[in-house]
Amino acid sequence: NPSLRFSPASTTKIMTTLVALEEFSLTDILTVFKDDVEGSTLGLQKNEKFTFEDLLYAMMLPSANDATVAIAQNYPGGEIAFVAKMNEKAKELGLNNTHFEDPVGLLDERDYTTPLDLARLSSYAMKNPQLAKIVSTKNRVISNTEGKKYPIENLNILLDIPGVNGVKTGFTQEAGQVL
Repeated sequence: NPSLRFSPASTTKIMTTLVALEEFSLTDILTVFKDDVEGSTLGLQKNEKFTFEDLLYAMMLPSANDATVAIAQNYPGGEIAFVAKMNEKAKELGLNNTHFEDPVGLLDERDYTTPLDLARLSSYAMKNPQLAKIVSTKNRVISNTEGKKYPIENLNILLDIPGVNGVKTGFTQEAGQVL
């Protein structure tokens, strides 16, 4: 069923990462503006500051929605402009059966993709050396600019299989397990 539409859940963060990598440098310092984010979080606190690189790892390994929202809210024009750029990038990549309403993938009724589009997105994404490095990482310790540490682990248990080097897992009640 390559054209079957479904909710991408947190595999949305593949596109979030691609868009963010076009805007930010790894050493840029981003601020957490919101600490009451739904779903999977690290418990980041409002006004904490992190390097963009550390927020990327938090977003892609344990699928931290608070890190994801922080990245989107630091984008010029904020989260709304960020999501618009995600959809623009989807069209640019020919993902004609993909649409995003949020950067994390929680809006099951309005976020959608297909197996074919998700495979194309993942194939394109893995050509980015920074993204490929992040999604192949099993664990890491990130820290805010004041030194508070957050140990994180990749939710992708398939990384233990020889030859598997990414990409992203996702889960919502409606979507089920997505890889």
